[in-house]
Amino acid sequence: MSLTHRTVSMMIPVTDVERARTFYSETLGLDYTGTNDEGSALYALDGGSTLVLLPRPDSTPSESTAMSFEVDDITSEVTDLERRGVVFEDYDLPDLHTVDHVCVLGSEKAAWFKDPTGNVLCLHEQN
Repeated sequence: MSLTHRTVSMMIPVTDVERARTFYSETLGLDYTGTNDEGSALYALDGGSTLVLLPRPDSTPSESTAMSFEVDDITSEVTDLERRGVVFEDYDLPDLHTVDHVCVLGSEKAAWFKDPTGNVLCLHEQN
């Protein structure tokens, strides 16, 4: 068995599953497929992967990026998500600087935002 050729399930803890489900389904437009026995919201992602929003009322979000979506045109995706109410993070650090919410990192562009629990999510575009 090679893990290289297996689909992945990403587990993200959320404090309020219903609020998170609304954000991931309606704001981000992900394909909600139902709820499991634990009460986790499930999403089908491209390539057969699954996003699982775990009900963890006392969880604290990580300060690192929990998940990143590869997009073809980061500028249009940022504009579209802003119209849907997503608030993007801006940074002005020595190694990380955003212009119009987008940071250029060599051949990659990235933009970050948070879900209702505070989990950091990212859009990235490969050049």
